[in-house]
Amino acid sequence: MAGNEWINGYLEAILDSGAAAIDGNSKPVSPVKVGERTHFNPTRYFVEEVVTGVDESDLHRTWIQVVATRNIKERSSRLENMCWRIWHLARKKKQLEWEHLQRMTHRRLEREQGHRDATEDMSEDLSENEKGDCPTELALIDSPRMKFQRNCSNLEVWSDSNMERKLYIVLISLHGLVRGENMELGRDSDTGGQVKYVVELARALAKMPGVYKVDLFTRQIMSSDVDWTYAEPTEMLSGGPEDAESENVGESSGAYIIRIPFGPCDKYLRKELLWPYVQEFVDGALAHILNMSKALGEQIGGGQPVWPYVIHGHYADAGDSAALLSGALNVPMVLTGHSLGRNKLELLLKQGRQSRDEINMTYKIMRRIEAEELSLDAAELVITSTRQEIDEQWGQYDGFDVNIEKVLRARARRGVSCHGRYMPRMVVIPPGMDFSNVVIPEDAHEADEILPLANSEGSSPKALPAIWSEVMRFFTNPHKPMILALSRPDPKKNITTLVKAFGECRSLRELANLTLIMGNRDDIDEMSAGNASVLTTVLKMIDKYDLYGQVAYPKHHKQSDVPEIYRLAEKTKGVFINPALVEPFGLTLIEAAAHGLPVVATKNGGPVDIQAALDNGLLVDPHDQQAIADALLKLVSEKNLWHECRRNGWKNIHLYSWPEHCRTYLTRVAACRMRHPQWQTDTPVDDMGNDESLNDSLKDVKDMSLRLSIDADKSFINGSTEHGGAAQLQDQVKHFLSKIKKPENEAPPDKASTKYPILRRRRRLIVIALDIYDSNGAPDKKMIHLVQEIFKAVRLDPQTAKSTGFALSTAMPVSETVEFLKSGKIKVNEFDALICCSGSEVYYLGSYTEDDGKLFPDSDYQTHIDYRWGCDGLRKTIWKLMNTHDGAILEDQKSSNTHCLSYFVKDPSLEKKVDDLRQKLRMRGLRCHLMYCRSSTRLQVIPLLASRSQALRYLFVRWRLNVANMFVFLGETGDTDYEELIAGTHKTIIMKGAVEKGSEDFLRKTGSYMRDEIVPRDSPFVAYTNGDAKAEVIADTLKQLSKATHKL
Repeated sequence: MAGNEWINGYLEAILDSGAAAIDGNSKPVSPVKVGERTHFNPTRYFVEEVVTGVDESDLHRTWIQVVATRNIKERSSRLENMCWRIWHLARKKKQLEWEHLQRMTHRRLEREQGHRDATEDMSEDLSENEKGDCPTELALIDSPRMKFQRNCSNLEVWSDSNMERKLYIVLISLHGLVRGENMELGRDSDTGGQVKYVVELARALAKMPGVYKVDLFTRQIMSSDVDWTYAEPTEMLSGGPEDAESENVGESSGAYIIRIPFGPCDKYLRKELLWPYVQEFVDGALAHILNMSKALGEQIGGGQPVWPYVIHGHYADAGDSAALLSGALNVPMVLTGHSLGRNKLELLLKQGRQSRDEINMTYKIMRRIEAEELSLDAAELVITSTRQEIDEQWGQYDGFDVNIEKVLRARARRGVSCHGRYMPRMVVIPPGMDFSNVVIPEDAHEADEILPLANSEGSSPKALPAIWSEVMRFFTNPHKPMILALSRPDPKKNITTLVKAFGECRSLRELANLTLIMGNRDDIDEMSAGNASVLTTVLKMIDKYDLYGQVAYPKHHKQSDVPEIYRLAEKTKGVFINPALVEPFGLTLIEAAAHGLPVVATKNGGPVDIQAALDNGLLVDPHDQQAIADALLKLVSEKNLWHECRRNGWKNIHLYSWPEHCRTYLTRVAACRMRHPQWQTDTPVDDMGNDESLNDSLKDVKDMSLRLSIDADKSFINGSTEHGGAAQLQDQVKHFLSKIKKPENEAPPDKASTKYPILRRRRRLIVIALDIYDSNGAPDKKMIHLVQEIFKAVRLDPQTAKSTGFALSTAMPVSETVEFLKSGKIKVNEFDALICCSGSEVYYLGSYTEDDGKLFPDSDYQTHIDYRWGCDGLRKTIWKLMNTHDGAILEDQKSSNTHCLSYFVKDPSLEKKVDDLRQKLRMRGLRCHLMYCRSSTRLQVIPLLASRSQALRYLFVRWRLNVANMFVFLGETGDTDYEELIAGTHKTIIMKGAVEKGSEDFLRKTGSYMRDEIVPRDSPFVAYTNGDAKAEVIADTLKQLSKATHKL
């Protein structure tokens, strides 16, 4: 302790001066310099520079214990312990700040290099007249007027003329508790404003002209910890457009919540624990969409499937899911981040309480950030609430660069090649609000009429809303204008500065009252430390400035009371204030404007955009106490200004209504590049395929596999029997059984049917994706033996063998694959499909062949995966990034094709990890799927929408072969896309010891997300067997897995 005597001395001084010296309620001042001896206070210096800087919440509690200790020895011991804690925390914080600074500097340099590379590559082919596309020139055309013209001149605003379009829109919000009525907002951190937003958005979209159906996908939860309504597979939110004609409203029109089972359905999981189950959701949602597209086709599509117009993901987890669904269906994706992982990570690191690894462990923050990056890769459109969200939050991501986005947009307008570079379009569309409970008086005199606010003569207390009485009981004179603040007692909301501004401004106190609606509380001691501290500070300030009779701070209010609170403030000609240090959006400002209240708001964040639109108040620096007081005094005292602000708010509030939000939303979505499956829809299928449901998760969530449940509704059967329906039911059963027997006597396909792959008649698919290669990347003969054993295992059951197909999924090109199979005397046509070059090509055996027998790939799949594929730009950039060392990679011409760039890896020790290389490509505007394969001897680059796992979903969409009926054979390791093949509703058989060396070491760098955040630890869809297992063991494993269901 000798070296820390100065700390001891300061602490002793604080003890002598009393606990108030460390009280967080003391006036914050700018940092004190030791050299400024005029008013130097060592106690204050220690508190503000050391204790406050450390920012440890429990230091105050420790301090109280020290102050209360009477025993000198115990007091000294506690004092010494506290000194060491402060020293340790201060040192840790400095270390974290230094590491953070290094990371940010490195990241900034990388982004600058990426920006330079992108602009240099794109400037090479510009003529002199096109040089204006450079960022330096773009600044000249970025005035507000030009920006407005650029954004709006070519857009056709959504109107009633779109009534006949009948769109199907999919929204996704996975976490939290989502239902249409009696939302449990605030129950936990996952059930908040986002839940309310997506439900109201679904309802509002369903009422728009041209929108036929809106499905809001979320998680099905069958836990005793939550209400039973969250286990309901379907919940109707609203019907179709209110003014739609009856013949335009079908049985499926309107807005619905669709709950998909994924993960352990008997548990309500917080969002950080849902990551391993995302692919299960994608498969379940895909099955529902395919069923619905077929049903809508019969209702409104003239027999042709009606695909989703857009898939909109909300938050990172839903964005990840939407990216996969969008890729599987080839339809546009829209993203709304709500809150962003990188922003949260930076804030937590700045606090200095947790290291990066500790933050990642708690919040799975790196998995969340990667999901957001993947969402940017796939999204056509990103919707934000404010411009600040674009510049300061999305601007931190590898996949978005404001300057490159401007360059790409300028080049696209001029028809100049972008070399395969893409950036999502960011647009500001503020959240909509429901103004149904707001009545804007048509007559100004009616608006100015002030109701009796107290028990004056002739008035009845019963006529007043209960919350009015609850608030007015605090005031000596309730008729004075009310300054209203409504927020949680969070330090970031800056309520203490507001109270101080009010208390120290005599003119303001004389003219107005202050009402603080700070949530609900029963006991301050039971509140969180931060909220309790703010509330305690407020109460002490009220006492310090003697504000009794002038400040109201009711303990309780209901959500339904909030409109009445706004109305009370408006009746007194009051003002609403939001003094938050930073406000991401500011929904309360819109609510206040809707109720006729002028506003004073922070100039940091969303209120800037709101004020520009509504023009109904003043912006202030939240740190400037005097500016806050002056703005409030100005609005309260100048009645003409008050009336002008109220009129402006009412005049412009429609900009934030749900109809306006949806109109802008649909206008922006319509401007996206529209995509949908391009193949012919008249492909012949069996009767079985026509009648069979793709997925019955909405009927029986306990089993995602296909099955018939003729006793699912006993009341219906009984009712049918009573009315002579028994014979009809028996006929239906016989009809179904006849379909099952049909394959036994099925005649050989004629020549006309061979144009379509036999895969379309399969009910089950065995996918062999064993990545078994030698040290040179050549396929190992061991794979031949395993393939033969798997064939034998399936054929042990002749009944299922007739409806079972086989597919081989590999990183090898088709020529090498065929050659390898022939070398092992395996007939190529034993397989129904070959997925080659890591999922960039799909081949069908027995069809899609030339006259000479040469296979050619599914052209529909080639079109399907072509989205954002910049082959030339990628080839040039990857060569530049990877060959920093002499000849680190060499192009593998034999394995390359139009949608796959393959490279030999000459020295694996010099190679970059997949996530590192992907980051650098994103910074240059390039989107793709990277993987090391074939025992780390190859690097393959394929389109963003291509992968071996997504190829299986393509087979589901294209040939209606349900992913839940696929069985995938893997080793314990494999290529770097190996993890993607484990998760999902397909069944996975992992053969232990089959693959000796994989490429997974090249997947992630240190500090990235973990495998457990991709692959569930204990999944009912995964089984294990030995790599040398015989056919009987494999057959038994397949049989057991076929019964697998979600854990309940």
